[in-house]
Amino acid sequence: MTRLSAVVRGLATAVAALLAATAASAPARAKPEPTAPRDFVTLNSMDPTIIQEIRYFTPHNFVGERVDGYQQPLCILTRPAAEALHTAQRRLLSQGYSLKVYDCYRPQRAVDHFVRWAKDLDDQTMKTEFYPNVDKTRLFADGYIAEKSGHSRGSTVDLTLVKLPAKPTRPYRPGQPLIPCFAPEDQRFPDSSVDMGTGYDCFDTLSHTLDPRIRGEQRANRLLLKNTLEDLGFVNLAEEWWHYTFKPEAHPDTYFDFPVSHRSLAGRH
Repeated sequence: MTRLSAVVRGLATAVAALLAATAASAPARAKPEPTAPRDFVTLNSMDPTIIQEIRYFTPHNFVGERVDGYQQPLCILTRPAAEALHTAQRRLLSQGYSLKVYDCYRPQRAVDHFVRWAKDLDDQTMKTEFYPNVDKTRLFADGYIAEKSGHSRGSTVDLTLVKLPAKPTRPYRPGQPLIPCFAPEDQRFPDSSVDMGTGYDCFDTLSHTLDPRIRGEQRANRLLLKNTLEDLGFVNLAEEWWHYTFKPEAHPDTYFDFPVSHRSLAGRH
């Protein structure tokens, strides 16, 4: 080997080593977030009059903190579900009511957050309000928490009714005294909605839509919501008066994980 060849080879080896070291020290490129299919829209683009109180963007929920994947307080749904809610809203407005949504599309990472929380038996922060009579060890067995949610398919919504004009409500303050979700309306956390007999996300059999203990005005309010939505293709989950799925679902077998944000809709509104 000539002296020149040895120098060239040595130089090539040094360059290769430098390139390898640079590649090893370079930060890993962030994986882009998934985006929504083209048939997902914001509810606001279909009907801006529907009130939105996206609870999982706030700490006022059974977890007690903002839930993973909720980057903005936004209702996202498949277009057919959103259009059906728009029709329901027009009917209810003529009767002096408005819909109010608590949750719409829910990313899988949010469901995973629920599962981690349910397995952490030491975290009982919000028990007094949301599951006062349910032992946390029973949340999976009793069906309150599951590893998959229909919300992640994009056509399920949690919602209630508000009597117009809507009354203002004070914001939730973390650490404030909690009242059971099935307490009388004038005692539990104030909500602008009509009296449905329990608050939203109340882990109790009183939340069953047709529970016989719910009577009078409370039952009439549940039935007004139920009859209005079922007439337009929604199906109620019998265990939760607030939970409805538009049928047929656009994505019956797919559980999406794009974040709840305008960016997920790739420039759509």
